[in-house]
Amino acid sequence: MASHAEEVAAGAVWTPCGYRSETAALRSVLLVRPPDSVGAVRRPGASLMVGPVDLPAMRAQCDALADRLRDDEVEVHLAAPEASPNVVFARDLFWMTPAGAVLARMASAQRAGEERHAALALAGAGFPILRTVSGTAVFEGADALWIDPSTVVVGTGFRTNAAGAAAVASAVAELGARVVTVPLAPGVQHLLGTVVFLGPSTAVVHRAACPPELAALLAAYGYRVIPLPPDEELLVRRGMNLLVLAPERVLMPAGCPGIRRTLERAGVAVDEIDVGAYLRAAGGIGCVTGVVRREH
Repeated sequence: MASHAEEVAAGAVWTPCGYRSETAALRSVLLVRPPDSVGAVRRPGASLMVGPVDLPAMRAQCDALADRLRDDEVEVHLAAPEASPNVVFARDLFWMTPAGAVLARMASAQRAGEERHAALALAGAGFPILRTVSGTAVFEGADALWIDPSTVVVGTGFRTNAAGAAAVASAVAELGARVVTVPLAPGVQHLLGTVVFLGPSTAVVHRAACPPELAALLAAYGYRVIPLPPDEELLVRRGMNLLVLAPERVLMPAGCPGIRRTLERAGVAVDEIDVGAYLRAAGGIGCVTGVVRREH
């Protein structure tokens, strides 16, 4: 009898999903159309936002992102739940393996319960839920990244704890992979805010937030590292909060010419899109895009 992972890959029982590379060609994503609750926010700070958000503008940018991805032959699953405002940041709500999704358990009270909307959207599209993080564990999808096809780096901090990392380790152990944990620097929300893998041996890092454990790991795996300074383009315009479309080809927020030049000088092909409304909500393209499938 075929294994569960083999059934998922075959596509007869489940919809194929997952990946073992952060940089393989993107094939399927989950986006969440901004709900009415975004426009109802009166105290942005209490909703984890940096300022008031223009809901029509955010919806227009969501549609533009979906169209841009479809132009690149990426399948877009667009969920439209009536939920709390931060549900738009789908990358946090799950992390996908070749056998199915590890469903997050959100650490912040403002985001508790958003996971069930991701579960409904994923299950409705035929993707299996492999694990649901529970107990005292907390885990958010932006804290897990494949550094190679058999190793997942999990960043631990105030969004993902040791028990959450252990839940991820349990899920990937069945796939013959292992987890290596690295502590995130104080104030850093997610691993994805510290490092983004751009190609099989290239990574960009937030220089001031990269802990020595992560720097040593990147060196051990032979990565060429592109360091970015903690300037306005990185911290305010979120220029590193980008989406890898294929090896060394990315979609990044508009308005970050310095980061764009740095990436292009390193041989990375760059395209841009306006996500200004999402920036007001304290997120960027990488946060918005729940990665469902990349080429194996």
